[in-house]
Amino acid sequence: MTALALVVIIGFAFMLGVSDAPNASASLLAARAAPYPAVMAFSFVMHVVGGLVAGQAVAVTMYGLVHVPAGHLAAVYVAGGMASIGFTLVSTRHGIPVSASIALVAGLAGAAAVAGGWRAVGWGGLHGFRPYGVIGTLAAIVISPIVGAVTAAGLRRLLARVLRRAARAARRPLGGATWLTAGLVALADGSNDGQKAMGLATALLVATGHLDRFAVPLWVMATVAVVLAAGTAAGGRRIVRTVSSRFYRGDPTDGLAAQSASAATVLVAAWMGAPVSTSTVVASGMIGVGTAGKRRHVHWPTVRTVVYAWAVTVPASALIGAMLVAFGRLLGVPV
Repeated sequence: MTALALVVIIGFAFMLGVSDAPNASASLLAARAAPYPAVMAFSFVMHVVGGLVAGQAVAVTMYGLVHVPAGHLAAVYVAGGMASIGFTLVSTRHGIPVSASIALVAGLAGAAAVAGGWRAVGWGGLHGFRPYGVIGTLAAIVISPIVGAVTAAGLRRLLARVLRRAARAARRPLGGATWLTAGLVALADGSNDGQKAMGLATALLVATGHLDRFAVPLWVMATVAVVLAAGTAAGGRRIVRTVSSRFYRGDPTDGLAAQSASAATVLVAAWMGAPVSTSTVVASGMIGVGTAGKRRHVHWPTVRTVVYAWAVTVPASALIGAMLVAFGRLLGVPV
């Protein structure tokens, strides 16, 4: 079961990459900064770098999501991870950029509740400004897109005022700035989202006696970083198109504002140890710049569809995780 749990965790890292495909590329493609292959190659490299330079604050938060006996942890991780992978896979096939992170947290909570009762779920809350447990993590995931959208809208208005009277030659550096901020988003994404899988894998290794204390091994860090980056390059074309053009088709200024706001939001969250969803932050950033520019150009039906999908993610993933544990018991799995 331990080996299966590690496989599922690595599979979750790949699905995180699939759902994260638009994070560093949507604004570049919306601004027509480069062809799709070049943008995705750039995203791959920066995601790997982000995963390799990641700290452990987010991983520690993931470590405290469930409190089940060591012998049951692998089964709970398998159920929660499969719930997240399944829900994200279905959504991705329909081009809807849902959050694999929200699905994972909900799936783990549902699985742990069935495996060990309500006390087996690390409900948590806030230690000052630092989130912990399921409630704290979900709160951070919900609040961060709002922060990203508001920040992006404000920055878009500021840039519009600054550049209103700028000569065309003065606008040329915007292309390079957009690449810089896109790289920062990819780096932050690789760090924050990568730590989610790293934290689960390390917790499992501690529970099974392969590690004496919680510290992410280098081989786990490298494996997750590469798999996550591979996911961003392998399966996200439809999601990239949704975020880059179906929410709002903007110009380089829009891309710069959206990516700057998203990078700042995710980096601050990582510093706080908040495992936020970069996908929702970037999507909300694109919506934010749209509302600050020309609201009629925002494709609101697509926005509503995605918001509904996010709202359904928690109950659906929790139910799937709970059902998988219950089904495992029927098959004689010790959980």
